[in-house]
Amino acid sequence: MIPLRLRLALLLFVAIVTVVVLAAVITAQIVERGRDGSFNRAFAEEVSVVTRLVGGSAERAREAGITLGPKPDGRLMRRLNEELMAFDLPPSAMIVAADDNKRQLAFPVTDSEWAYLSYPSRPPSPFRALVSYLSLVVLGAIVVSFFVASRILGPMRMIENALAAVGPEGVPPPIPEKGPPETRATAHALNRLSARLKSAMESRMRLVAAAGHDLRTPMTRLRLRAEFLPDDDRAIWLRDLDELDQIADSAIRLVREEAEPGAFEPISLRRLAQDVVKEVSEIGLPASIVPGDAPALVRGQPLALKRALRNLVENAARHGGGARVQVTQADRRAVFRVEDDGPGIPDDLLAQAFEPFFRVDAARRKVHKGAGLGLAIAREIVERNGGTITIRNRQPHGLLQEVTLPLGQ
Repeated sequence: MIPLRLRLALLLFVAIVTVVVLAAVITAQIVERGRDGSFNRAFAEEVSVVTRLVGGSAERAREAGITLGPKPDGRLMRRLNEELMAFDLPPSAMIVAADDNKRQLAFPVTDSEWAYLSYPSRPPSPFRALVSYLSLVVLGAIVVSFFVASRILGPMRMIENALAAVGPEGVPPPIPEKGPPETRATAHALNRLSARLKSAMESRMRLVAAAGHDLRTPMTRLRLRAEFLPDDDRAIWLRDLDELDQIADSAIRLVREEAEPGAFEPISLRRLAQDVVKEVSEIGLPASIVPGDAPALVRGQPLALKRALRNLVENAARHGGGARVQVTQADRRAVFRVEDDGPGIPDDLLAQAFEPFFRVDAARRKVHKGAGLGLAIAREIVERNGGTITIRNRQPHGLLQEVTLPLGQ
């Protein structure tokens, strides 16, 4: 598809050149109207007058200051001689070149002597000048068209760049408010939009964090009251309270990931994977790492990435019967893979797996504790570190979770 800037520049270029070409053609037609035979007619009339005045006498011609000479070598001028015939003169005139490269009109005075008169050249053809003029116009039209197109599309290009620069947090970066008035106005509007979006997102994050924090006080009171319940009822209450506590804790951790991104530094993804597998194994979950993996040096936030990868490994270990971790690298990208042999996720629900509080206990065929924020938090961290995360079902069963990060020092 041709870019809009190029199409607009082409339209302006065609419009300018079309107008100039039409004007040049009309000008050429006006200039060429002078070639109606009057030039040759004037010299035929001059030959007729001179011939009648000298009356075939060479002496009279010399007394009149006319240059005489022998018959020149040359060919007769057809159009000029046609005009001579109109004056009842024999068609014997010809145009010859003089020694100084100027042209002369020659016609017979006697049988042996010819008269030589000055014969100016015709006006030069305007086409060479017109071609040069049109070439200059074409070059100028190209420059002007691209300049005008850039000025017109400046605000649109600014909007396109701002949208392309939107990060994982969903807020466009600030734009310098400089340039033409329309560009400054567009930049100012985008900056106001960015500020409002950022304020609204921070407000909602604070609301989620406050709600998660405030839930802990009534949950603590409920725990105390549950101690006075019969054993069977107390176990049910405490299980529900544990789940509420995990939901509140997960919500607070999700907000913390948004508000406290941390610093970027070089990380060995293989070493990070080894630490994650070790920690998951220490809490009694089955997890292993494929030996001999690539170092896969990336640049990111160590603690945040470790939290994200641990969520994926724990997810496979808890729901898939065991996690197998592998680290590879190719095409300037590092890949962290986690496989399991569990029941997987229904294909029609895979797209929803990264939504907050989403759980597929029926697909996992087990009931596990959790708030359903592990994958949401993992995706937030991975995308903030410039990577991508995907999940897909394995054949004949199981799930593959894959994180791709750019290599860096």
